[in-house]
Amino acid sequence: MSPQPPAYVAFEGDRRISAGSLRVVARVAKAALGQRGAGSIVIFDSSTGRPVDINWRDTSAGMEARPMTRGANIAASAPRRPGRPKLGVVAREVTLLPRHWEWLNAQPGGASVALRKLVEEARRANGDRDRQRAAREAAYHFMSAMAGNLPNFEEASRALFADDRRRFVGQIAGWPADIRDHVVKLAYRDQADQVP
Repeated sequence: MSPQPPAYVAFEGDRRISAGSLRVVARVAKAALGQRGAGSIVIFDSSTGRPVDINWRDTSAGMEARPMTRGANIAASAPRRPGRPKLGVVAREVTLLPRHWEWLNAQPGGASVALRKLVEEARRANGDRDRQRAAREAAYHFMSAMAGNLPNFEEASRALFADDRRRFVGQIAGWPADIRDHVVKLAYRDQADQVP
C-alpha cells in the first residue's frame, strides 16, 4: 500500500505547484499568484477531489477550506440545538415502514440503539468497498475539473467506475503528467501497489 495523497493539492493550469497541508498549499498558491499576476490556480481537497474556496488573507494554522459547491456543508454551519451535544448526537428524520419500526422498538435499548448497532455493523462489513467508492468519486471530481476536456475523458471515466485499472491507466496515459499522477493516486489510494 502506498502513502495517501496529500491532504490538499494546488494546480496552476495542468502543473501541480504544491501539495500538503492547507496552510502550506495556500501560501505557495498565494505567492504564485503574486509573482505571476492573474492566473488559474485551483486548490483541491484530496479526500473529495473537489476544488475548495479559501480565504486568501488567512494562511494561519487554523485556516479552513470551504467546498466550492453550494450547500455541501450545511450541517457543519447549522446552529446547535438542544439535545446531547457532548455525545455528538444528531437528530434526523428516518422514514421506515411500520414493520421496521415494530422490529426496531422490540430490540434491547430501543430503535436508536438498534440503528446505531446496524450502522456500525454495516460500516465494518462494507468499509473497504465504501473507501474504494469514495476514492473513485474523488478521482472523478478531480478529473472532471482538470481533465474534462482532455482526450479519452469519457472512456477513462467508464473504466474508473468499472474498476478496470489497466484500461483506466491506458486511457489517461496521454494526459499531462501531474494531472495523470494525481488522479491515479486519488482513484487507487488504498491499492496503488496494484495499479498496472
